[in-house]
Amino acid sequence: MAKTLPDRPLRPATLLVRGGQMRSNHDETSEALYLTSGFVYESAGQAEDTFLGTVQHYQYSRFGNPTVTMLEDRLAALEGAEACRLTATGMAAVHAAMLSHLKAGDRVVASRALFGSCHWIVSTLLPRYGITSVFVDGGDLAQWKAALSEPTALVLLETPSNPMLDVLDLAAVCDLAHAAGALVVADNVFATPLLQKPIEFGADVVVYSLTKHMDGQGRVLGGAVLGRKKWVDEVLQPFIRNTGPSISPFNAWVILKGLETLHLRLPAMCHSAAAIADFLAERVEIARVLYPFRIDHPQQALAKAQMAAGGSLVTFDVKGGKEAAFRFLDALKLVDVSNNLGDAKSLVTHPATTTHMRVGAEERAKLGITDGTIRLSVGLEDVADLIADLSEALDAIAPAPKPTRRAKVVIDPPPAAAEAAPAPAPKKAAKARPAAAPDATLFELAGDLPEAPGRKK
Repeated sequence: MAKTLPDRPLRPATLLVRGGQMRSNHDETSEALYLTSGFVYESAGQAEDTFLGTVQHYQYSRFGNPTVTMLEDRLAALEGAEACRLTATGMAAVHAAMLSHLKAGDRVVASRALFGSCHWIVSTLLPRYGITSVFVDGGDLAQWKAALSEPTALVLLETPSNPMLDVLDLAAVCDLAHAAGALVVADNVFATPLLQKPIEFGADVVVYSLTKHMDGQGRVLGGAVLGRKKWVDEVLQPFIRNTGPSISPFNAWVILKGLETLHLRLPAMCHSAAAIADFLAERVEIARVLYPFRIDHPQQALAKAQMAAGGSLVTFDVKGGKEAAFRFLDALKLVDVSNNLGDAKSLVTHPATTTHMRVGAEERAKLGITDGTIRLSVGLEDVADLIADLSEALDAIAPAPKPTRRAKVVIDPPPAAAEAAPAPAPKKAAKARPAAAPDATLFELAGDLPEAPGRKK
């Protein structure tokens, strides 16, 4: 059986490896993978008591599974949440968090800057069920205050936002939302619990796509919803149990193993992303660079108050619109074009034609997404190689130099009595140089991330 963890607060790196640990009677080192659809009972009475809830026993993997439980407990410990439930995908997590809580006649206020599918749920799906939806510009507290001046059931936001990296004032929005009676659901995918903990700033529920940094190696899908135990048990769990957006135990196991290296991967990715943002800002082909910790980001001070680092995403605008953006994407040889993010491999996407295609041109304009906007998810490759790849792709779209008028060239005739210059003395053979030392960046690790900031008391 697993040892009882020390009765003291453990740091994130330890929780990522040890949190939620559960061993079978075989005392395995790695977490056990329970690939089973159902479970058996010692007696009919035990089965009845299990369904009544008077006995704790696994029933069916749609309701719960030991491998899934380990991941839920690990994420809850890392987030500082009372409870966690997993779903098959990140969008299933957002959907479950909202629809489990809402009913016809309710009112939802959401930040306009949402992932495309989240935007669709708020703008299109909820009104079909008689739920009123209101969008606000997330960075404008006056709009939040006006929208939350009447009773509201739920607030949905993400910070930093996808793809424009808008940073929202979590504490201020949560205070306004709670005064209106709303449950605050925060999408924390871009930050992860290592960089930001929305619960510390007043959020009631936090949702993740575990597909991103948590697995972080492009292997499996998964989602998570975290919050207070009472809400998870009484509101969320019945919805998940009866609608079935359950995660595969295998996917949960893969993500468990991915979490063990998150504290090593994420600092390196943040370090490279910051360097790439600085590089892009110096290129004439780039109209705008967005990175939360850069001094020119509109909410840099707020980002530093809420986050431990700037994250692994960089968003920028290429001059020349869609045509130039596509030529840039097609010229990349190392970075892959993909709509995923948070992967060990660097990935780049064009939001206007992929993730945010269906929100429409008018809404994209409100979000600041142009036809030249590109979202870069920085991976674990050597940052010098990434910058070289980006540089060569930008060179491929650089405007041709303007032609200049040629001046008439006059060549003076040589002097009549010019003497031949003496032949240069032969050079000595160069001494053999020792082999170059390995590139230092290959062996440099970014420093440990500081603890994610908490709300100032």
